[in-house]
Amino acid sequence: MAELATIARPYAEALFQVVKSDASAALAWLDGLATVAADVGLQQFAHDPKSTDAQVLELFKQVAPANLPPVAINFLSTLIDNGRLGVLTEIAQHFHALVDAQSGVRKALVHSAFPIEGAALDDLAKVLEKRFGSKLHVQVALEPELIGGVRVVVGDEVLDTSVKARLEQMKVALTA
Repeated sequence: MAELATIARPYAEALFQVVKSDASAALAWLDGLATVAADVGLQQFAHDPKSTDAQVLELFKQVAPANLPPVAINFLSTLIDNGRLGVLTEIAQHFHALVDAQSGVRKALVHSAFPIEGAALDDLAKVLEKRFGSKLHVQVALEPELIGGVRVVVGDEVLDTSVKARLEQMKVALTA
């Protein structure tokens, strides 16, 4: 949802600027907070007009991961005060993207007709890293309609070596 991204991006960027030197540790507690914030019961409590911001923050502290640093509590308090608890999951996604960009890692989504795991996935990742010229965090999505091969999406680049794509190319060539 575009408007959630518009709301979440400034929060993620501000948090990233504050914890830049310790961003990997912040990933852990931010993911934990996002998981807690996604709970339907907590969302209902937070949106209840009878619940105060202090009560919501206290409930969050009780169910959130242990030993939250002060920056996490301040960040959470800011989100609650501004009524932005519902976008915490989106904030975490943007924060992950910022940390990946800082470390030079890009996300690669591999669409495959069959599951790719273990050594085959490692080999594919090495080939893709060489092809795209950067370290990749590879995720696999099953897409049986590809018939065989893979379609790889890295940012706005697409590498399609699927059987489906080749059949489409043949169809175009034969009908031209």
